[in-house]
Amino acid sequence: MTSAYVLKRSRLTGLVLTLLVTLASSGPAFAQDLLIRGGTVITITNGDLPDTDVLIRDGKIAEIGEALEAPDGVRVIDAQGRFVMPGILDDHSHMGVDRGINEGSRSVVPEVSIADVIKHDDPAFFTALAGGITTIHTMHGSANSIGGQNEVIKLKWGRPWEELVIEEAPITLKLALGENVRRSSSPNPTRYPRSRSGVAEVMRESFQKAQNYLDSWEDYEARKAAWDREGRRSRGVSPLPPKRDLQLEALAGALNGTTILRVHGYRADEMAMMMEVANEFGIPGGVFEHALDAYKIAPEMAANGWATSVFADSWGYKIEAYEAIPYKMLIHYEAGVRTSINSDSAERVRRLYQEAARGVKYGGVPENECLKMITINAAMNLGIEDLVGSIEVGKDGDIAIFSHYPLDTATRVEMTIIEGEVYFDRNEADVAAEWVLDPDGGKETP
Repeated sequence: MTSAYVLKRSRLTGLVLTLLVTLASSGPAFAQDLLIRGGTVITITNGDLPDTDVLIRDGKIAEIGEALEAPDGVRVIDAQGRFVMPGILDDHSHMGVDRGINEGSRSVVPEVSIADVIKHDDPAFFTALAGGITTIHTMHGSANSIGGQNEVIKLKWGRPWEELVIEEAPITLKLALGENVRRSSSPNPTRYPRSRSGVAEVMRESFQKAQNYLDSWEDYEARKAAWDREGRRSRGVSPLPPKRDLQLEALAGALNGTTILRVHGYRADEMAMMMEVANEFGIPGGVFEHALDAYKIAPEMAANGWATSVFADSWGYKIEAYEAIPYKMLIHYEAGVRTSINSDSAERVRRLYQEAARGVKYGGVPENECLKMITINAAMNLGIEDLVGSIEVGKDGDIAIFSHYPLDTATRVEMTIIEGEVYFDRNEADVAAEWVLDPDGGKETP
């Protein structure tokens, strides 16, 4: 560690307190104006721009170009020799939840929401920021045929909970296939379903109930409209609405296209079954999680509007994962299956850009396509591509600044920015880390 970081405890303590107070004291509407100067801007959607500036105003990308003038009072960050890319998205995570990611008492629990138990101050969020992550999709677990609702949040570490939530994000609902649902490793595996065919039956029955629920509301609205036109004059009794059902209400969102299905699955035959069930009820696709066998049915997935969220090259850790191959990203890309790379881990999340680089290693996926898998593809899988996932005017000012090209093995994240506010700065983070590791400032303990 360089001498610049060899500081006395008092100075270290003061810096750490300053960082925390700055985060805690700024108001809920706080979004910093920022000019990032002279870096190579990897826009993701419009090519790479050398020696380019990015101006962020009120938390949004306001201008992209060369030699932009910094408005009065705007902080300037020198990014010369650095690479500036959109903040990375991890669209399959369980960060922020201490255990309890599964409501396993019943097989169908779509009324449950993981948002009710997320810890907004989870230290793992700061670790993720060190890896350039700005947005995560924190999910219900995979113990249920139809699990709970998930939550999309920004990693505004130290900010109040309500500022982390992306209100514009569509609802996403966790479903699951395979051995996790059947609870094959549970010490008390008594809950239905106990077979793969049983999982399919549970889904069909649940979606049919939701369809009946939608139909009952449509019928009520029609009868209510007719009564409003004619019944009032005859002083007839107004039709009564159906009894509200939170479970069926959550499922109905999948049927009318307002909720995105996120389906845990490994085997190709099970994913094919899921697509068949979805087609029966007119569900317009979704996203398969993990999907290690999806390469076997990639053309069918593309034709039916299904995307994937995968590990780069993890395999063999359970029987369902035995037939995974590291070339799946290439096969998905060539078949037209939108694919993102996820962490499913509070540790792997800090190097998701290295996971993306494996797409180049295994099969030669184009570099920018690999970067899409941790940015715009993940954003599209979450329905928030109009907000994040690329560097474009009008989008949120979520940025990761790298020392080298993001897929370079020697690179590291220098700074992570969310809506124009710096949430991770490696220089300051290193100082804080030294204080944590050596709180006595090098003094010997008596």
